Amino acid sequence: MLQLPFDRWTLDAALAERARLSPDAPFVRMIDGEPVSYARMQAQCTALAYALEQEGVKPGDRVVVMGANCLWTLQAWFALNLLGAVDVTINTAYRGHTLEHAINTADARLILIEDRLLPVLRDSEQAVPGLIRALCYQADGAAPAVDLRFERVSLAPLASAVDGPAGWRPAGARMSDLASIIFTSGTSGPAKGVMLPHAQTYLLARESAQQMQVTERDVYYVFHPLFHMSPRYVGIYAALIAGAAVCLDRSFSAADWLDRIRACGATVSIAHGPMLEMIHAQPARPDDADNPLRRFGTSPFPRHIAAEFEARFAVRGLEVWGMTEANIPIWSSLDEPLRPGCCGRPIADHYELRIVDPDTDCDVAIGATGELLVRSKLPWTLMQGYFGMPDATIKAWRNLWFHTGDLVYRDDGGYYHFVDRLGDRIRRRAENISSYEIEHAATTYPGIGECAAVGVASEFASDDDVKLVVVPNSATAAIDPVGLLAHLARRLPHYMVPRYIEIVDALPRTPTNKIRKAELRQNGVGVSTWDRKAAGIVLKDLVDSQRDMCSVSA
Repeated sequence: MLQLPFDRWTLDAALAERARLSPDAPFVRMIDGEPVSYARMQAQCTALAYALEQEGVKPGDRVVVMGANCLWTLQAWFALNLLGAVDVTINTAYRGHTLEHAINTADARLILIEDRLLPVLRDSEQAVPGLIRALCYQADGAAPAVDLRFERVSLAPLASAVDGPAGWRPAGARMSDLASIIFTSGTSGPAKGVMLPHAQTYLLARESAQQMQVTERDVYYVFHPLFHMSPRYVGIYAALIAGAAVCLDRSFSAADWLDRIRACGATVSIAHGPMLEMIHAQPARPDDADNPLRRFGTSPFPRHIAAEFEARFAVRGLEVWGMTEANIPIWSSLDEPLRPGCCGRPIADHYELRIVDPDTDCDVAIGATGELLVRSKLPWTLMQGYFGMPDATIKAWRNLWFHTGDLVYRDDGGYYHFVDRLGDRIRRRAENISSYEIEHAATTYPGIGECAAVGVASEFASDDDVKLVVVPNSATAAIDPVGLLAHLARRLPHYMVPRYIEIVDALPRTPTNKIRKAELRQNGVGVSTWDRKAAGIVLKDLVDSQRDMCSVSA
């Protein structure tokens, strides 16, 4: 386990020290590829950093990265941090307004992008005026296709990394410098860019390695997209600090999960509640327990399957509570028995926690439910705000505490239990969703006067499906759910596209004219609610058919 002094809590320092201590040890490989050693990874990331410096990237610059799980996407993150630049790795499902908002908010002039995503960028070119350069790559490392034409943005392949001049070293960073901006749900507004300094990401990675008891003998299976906090810091960075190996998968498949665990010899991993439920729902096999996996971190660990899941797969699940802004201050322990529904106790050395009345910010009694507040004991180890959104930062940090928006309670033993979300946040299959983005896209559809997006319970515990409640703009306006769905599918990431659509005469409102979203959520799915799953609608097929119709009419 690396033990760097506090003033060296940076990714460049951690990679250099690990490459010195374990130069030939395997660091990372794609699930179907060959391993790359720590020394080789450092050399490749340094060469890429030099290529990016030749592109004009300087310390403090924000560079957007948009690509699938692959070595190029991973090395882009590392290389930018080695230069002292800020990596802004964004969701590959972003398109239209969500993509434009992320690029414009980051105020980025350069994007590193997988070539298959270039058409999405081209569609938004005129709406991202600050972006002037795009460097593209293929996930498999082959020469990228650059046959698209942009009107304003300069497009070129990401240059093959070459060593810099003798003695050249990237600028590096200080522990207080920004390492990354990660976009997370804006709840009732646009997505917010969480500013993570180097010290925060290092601490999160070190704590994860310690709590999961990761050593150089472990293999970490990582399948979450690299634009999320967990695979980056709880998985890959934690493995680096511990000297473990990483097996990086391109995506999650419940049906193939166990086979992939075996294929890469994984001993440790991470997951989220709905994913575990999907795995648990697969037909049981007599050899399910015959696998190398020994432990995984999860949030949550669905209580109705937790004990059975551990027994079936001969594995230990550690439930935690965390979020991008506040790290993972609450962990279950490998040294204690499973407590279904409990996310553990705080790491008291590094965090202070309070549970308060959301209306007063005053503490509630033991056992009472309230909003969880967090702050750190070390400087630069919690998020530094939302980039370009001072109002949102002030609201979240009021009274000198970070307000998580999650409702929890603490029992007599000091264990914390997650209860529910506070406010309008929608969480679907581990993605936090902004209702604002859905509503913004829906109001551009002809015939819609107003609308509201809410989360309703899905078939998975602590998980939502999206319901869009629509009011026509006149008594004669006819809203076609299939047409509306196709409209949204072309403008939103796939995980934001509603499953349910309900057409009503009016939205319920408070005396101050705010929409009563709590009432819409409580109404759930009724006889008048249209369900795209029940209608047999496949989003990809719907979008393709709409495009074909447009081509014919043109």
